[in-house]
Amino acid sequence: MKKILDILIIALLIVLLVNLFNGNKETELTNGKLLFEATDSSYTIPASVGLKIINNSVEDVSIHSCNDVKVNISWENIVFSEDFCKDVTIAAGEETVLDYQDQFSQFEQVWKYVFDIQVWDKQHLSGFEIENKWAIKKIFTTLFYAPIYNLMIFLVEFFGNSLWWAIVSITIIIRLVLLWPQHKMMLSQKKLQAIQPKIKDIQDKYKWNQQMLGMKMMELYKKEKVNPMGSCGFLLIQMPILLVIYNIILWIKDPSNLYHLYEFLSGFSLASMSSNFFGLDLLSAGWVAWAILAVSVWLIQFVQIKLSLADKKITSSKVVLEKKKDTNSYSQLMPDPEMMNKFMLYGMPSMVVVFTFTLFAWVGIYWGMSTLFMVFQQLIVNKILKK
Repeated sequence: MKKILDILIIALLIVLLVNLFNGNKETELTNGKLLFEATDSSYTIPASVGLKIINNSVEDVSIHSCNDVKVNISWENIVFSEDFCKDVTIAAGEETVLDYQDQFSQFEQVWKYVFDIQVWDKQHLSGFEIENKWAIKKIFTTLFYAPIYNLMIFLVEFFGNSLWWAIVSITIIIRLVLLWPQHKMMLSQKKLQAIQPKIKDIQDKYKWNQQMLGMKMMELYKKEKVNPMGSCGFLLIQMPILLVIYNIILWIKDPSNLYHLYEFLSGFSLASMSSNFFGLDLLSAGWVAWAILAVSVWLIQFVQIKLSLADKKITSSKVVLEKKKDTNSYSQLMPDPEMMNKFMLYGMPSMVVVFTFTLFAWVGIYWGMSTLFMVFQQLIVNKILKK
């Protein structure tokens, strides 16, 4: 009986070993040389479709983007433009992406698509899906992205295909649109800083009665005509615009963005647009020029924040940071103002420097110009409040 069990165990091990080696061999033959897969399993309209090709073989591979690679929907092959059809060579051990960005108009139908690749007498299939945007994303695109994108393209054409002047112009336009809400926010901030001593007195007096503290704070805000949430509304308006501008310029050369163009701009050509400004490429990152740009933005940001902070008398530690003998901490509802001011004055500009130096040059230019605009606006606000 023991011998029979030993024979069965040995036979089972042999079968497992054979299957293991056969499985590796089959994997090497089918997948070990060329791999094809869509860059994403699902895209939304407008779709920037891509096919990733990985060459794990020991020799270069050349394929034709139209003859060897078919894209079909409902079993019908899509016909691409002649300028897209070309030979693509993938070196041994390398990978590349066959980019269908400029063919975005061929992927406007919502359905399942299939890459059908015939290489070395073998068929490789990779599927992906085109979907519509969700309702919220559609609303965001319609109300924010499409109008600002078309404004940007209009300005690029208006200024002789110069991206630099388009960025300058759209910065000024946006700052003018946000002029009044920004002005209200600055007034609210300065007024709030001016009543900090009164706020501190109320917090110390009613620190053991949170309900009474809240009521007295609301009475103070009403009496002084200050809205403690005055800056939030402006941020809610500004953030979507900033995100849109960032994404528009980041992907300004993506042909699929042409999907959003209005009819009167349909003749615009991305190839004609120039992103250079006195040797500085707005769509790339560098060293010397970026360092100068980063330092300039830091200086402008520092001046703007310095102007926005309260006067020294108001932020004096004798008034704001005085501790009571019977407590070991400041009010739970109010962070240390001096620490907050120091962070705003030194921390924020430092963060902006890092972003300016590491991100594309246009980000620093946009941020610097916006902040410079705010410097002059802050000077006006301070003058109004001084009277």
